Amino acid sequence: MKVLLTRPEGRNQDMIEQLDKYQVAHIVTPLLGVEATNLPAPVFFDDVDNLIFISTNAVAFAAEKRHKSFPSQCRYFAVGKATADALKQYNLTVFSAPENSQDSEGLLSLPQLQHINKQSFIICRGSGGRETIAEQLELRGANVSYWDVYQRSRPTLDNQQVVPQWVDFGIDTIVVTSGEILTNLIALIPKELFAWLDSCHIIVPSNRVKLQANALGLHKVTNANGANTQAILVALGLTA
Repeated sequence: MKVLLTRPEGRNQDMIEQLDKYQVAHIVTPLLGVEATNLPAPVFFDDVDNLIFISTNAVAFAAEKRHKSFPSQCRYFAVGKATADALKQYNLTVFSAPENSQDSEGLLSLPQLQHINKQSFIICRGSGGRETIAEQLELRGANVSYWDVYQRSRPTLDNQQVVPQWVDFGIDTIVVTSGEILTNLIALIPKELFAWLDSCHIIVPSNRVKLQANALGLHKVTNANGANTQAILVALGLTA
């Protein structure tokens, strides 16, 4: 097994350490760029009832903008374990999606989110993500706002250079931790190498991204039920 890691710059270190530990050859090619927006927090941020964080990037950029200060009276929610762990570094109690469904649907299944009529929510996210959560919370009577703390970009890569390097290295497994990374991966692959991509084992973080991969013509796709390191290692068959 030879693995391609595709998270944004600086977000692959945990997996690098684990793959080194298991002596698994790998290449790191970030397929998503992230940078802070200049949007301030909503004016009622300190008085909101609930804060939802979509990703570890959302936590990191929000913490930077807030000078590591978070309100103490509200409830905190995280889509995945890694995001919950990032929030817990600030001594916060966090409700997170269940281990077997670390995605929007899993988060929305939490009992704490069932009876929320007239409660206020702020979803901290990258620009334009996770509309499903807001839609469902509003159907349950909540008042939902967004704080877009970062924006995504597609790194500039020469596909005639990068993809053949992956092929020559023998990459047969690709870790894709978001739908946008998957989109960027597909866009990068030359048509003549799509059969190679389809032969690779694609690790994705949720059923939503698995269905997206299948719809794009990929067949060897495993849902890790999370984007955290442990979930990916299990999906890779490196640990139980």
